[in-house]
Amino acid sequence: MDGTVDKAAVVTGGASGIGFALARAFLAEGMNVAIGDIEAAALDDAVARLRQYAGDAEVIGVRTDVTRAEDVTGLCDAAEAAFGRLDVVCANAGVETGGRVLDVADEAWRWVMDVNYFGTLNTVRAALPLLERSGDGHLVITGSLAGFASGTPFMTPYCATKMAVHGLAECLEIELRTSGSDVHVHLLAPGPVRSRMIDAERNAPAGVPINEDAARRAAMEEFRARQSAEGLPAEHVAGLVLDAIREQRFFVLPHPDRAVAAMRRRLEWMETGRTPASRVPGT
Repeated sequence: MDGTVDKAAVVTGGASGIGFALARAFLAEGMNVAIGDIEAAALDDAVARLRQYAGDAEVIGVRTDVTRAEDVTGLCDAAEAAFGRLDVVCANAGVETGGRVLDVADEAWRWVMDVNYFGTLNTVRAALPLLERSGDGHLVITGSLAGFASGTPFMTPYCATKMAVHGLAECLEIELRTSGSDVHVHLLAPGPVRSRMIDAERNAPAGVPINEDAARRAAMEEFRARQSAEGLPAEHVAGLVLDAIREQRFFVLPHPDRAVAAMRRRLEWMETGRTPASRVPGT
């Protein structure tokens, strides 16, 4: 990232939250940017706002449902056609729903898995050959503190998918380093961030029942309050991603103390056999 407009980035889930902040950060670095998002109106608005910061760079938006491999391929191909190359691709789109394990409908389980895990896998498959072609490429995968901290009440589908995403990212980075690839993977695993993730059910497809259990709703309101009071600005998280790309560093941990504590908690469980207590979201 040398500040000249000859490099390009793609961001899924780019119309809001961390995705929008990443797109703006790449523009500030002098890169062309393509964003994908499932919300057409929000996508158009985000592109218009990003163009205010673009300077000599270009911004394009492509409506993208990451659960459809052809959509993600279309986004990456459109970016390469517009900009001539891809240097950074962020697999950032994600959703959340939940409840007690037996209360979450099959359709809701599959929606979260399709977006969070298969959406990430679709992005990896579409992006990796194009990044390899450009050389010195970077693949940023958005995981979560929940991928380290199991036991968050009413968020089991989200936690399970983020753990799967972490496994994919770790295995892929080891594979690429072993094969001598010039592409580097970066696992972004934030805790509370000021974003619209808590409202992700707004994008649930027709036929996906939303769990309205009172206890779950109370837990989500607790999360919302913590997010408002303690959540990091998305712009701060985007800055950490830029630092990790420059340093070719795999883990991007906006809440490092919480991430390490969560891993130690799991290790203690393995060593002692004592099941940890359930946790309040965001802790």
